[in-house]
Amino acid sequence: MKKCTLALGCFWKPEENFKNKPGIVQTEVGYAGGADPNVTYEEVCNGNTGHAEVVRLTFDENIISFKKILDLFFKMHDPTQKDMQFPDIGTQYRSEIFYENDEQKKEAGEVLNEIKKKFREKIQTNISKVNNYCKAEEYHQKYLEKNRR
Repeated sequence: MKKCTLALGCFWKPEENFKNKPGIVQTEVGYAGGADPNVTYEEVCNGNTGHAEVVRLTFDENIISFKKILDLFFKMHDPTQKDMQFPDIGTQYRSEIFYENDEQKKEAGEVLNEIKKKFREKIQTNISKVNNYCKAEEYHQKYLEKNRR
């Protein structure tokens, strides 16, 4: 099993969108990219930690490739928006691919170069090594599933 960590706005909807895709074994929401390894939702929302809201996926690469996950990632949000995904605004809602290893870094760069050819606007998606990942509070996990009406 492999892992990948993606930031594409508020983490609730991406988790919901990814959880039933073939090959996705587990989803978890959290925070990544900031200076502190342990943060809270309130701290991240203040915008001072440097973290992004992320969905962390565990996937079976025999069923779904990292590149296919990135294809879905770019279809699930607007990569031309800087530090936001409408209606959420702030650096914690940025578009970012957090790679786990050199292979993911290379593949993310290849996919990003292809995406840039498809948009007139500047792509705002960052590619960074995953650092200081921290699982979000339990009430955020599977939030939309738990709060259906």
